[in-house]
Amino acid sequence: MTTTTTCEPARSRAVLSTQDFQLLQEAVLFYLRAHEDDPISSKYSNLYHRLSSAARR
Repeated sequence: MTTTTTCEPARSRAVLSTQDFQLLQEAVLFYLRAHEDDPISSKYSNLYHRLSSAARR
């Protein structure tokens, strides 16, 4: 008689902490202020707002 053991996957962990999101948000804000005239800055602005909403979770 053969018995098989099933292993459940390990519980997933958060990759970034709330503090990490805040640090990233500050870095993006620093970039935005230094590069206001850059056409790509709108993408960084969107990232800034997404980081803000992620940090509140």
